[in-house]
Amino acid sequence: MARIMITDDAAFMRMMLKTLLSEGGHEVVAEASNGQEALERYATHMPDIVTMDITMPVMDGIEAVREIKSRHPDAKIIMCSAMGQQVMVLDAVKAGAKGFIVKPFDNEKVLNEISKLLGTA
Repeated sequence: MARIMITDDAAFMRMMLKTLLSEGGHEVVAEASNGQEALERYATHMPDIVTMDITMPVMDGIEAVREIKSRHPDAKIIMCSAMGQQVMVLDAVKAGAKGFIVKPFDNEKVLNEISKLLGTA
């Protein structure tokens, strides 16, 4: 079981991911609607894993990954991207993301990515 923070500007996507992760046996400890909130909430909640949307207002996901990783080098972050955002995903991986999941979410693939990061896959 992992303690997870979900970051997405769409409340609907956060709700879907929260349900999927909870049903998969994980605990959602925090949610953020932009990169700035993610940065602040990471420090407060210290989750095991962060799911990070790429396109968000205030601070996008790639910048948020850079900031979180600069302050918390051991942070494990999975990017969430829509189809066709492969270039952005590569930028996110260069910034320190450890994996990515594609929207619309495939429940099994999401849970497999989490397991990979936890080393239980």
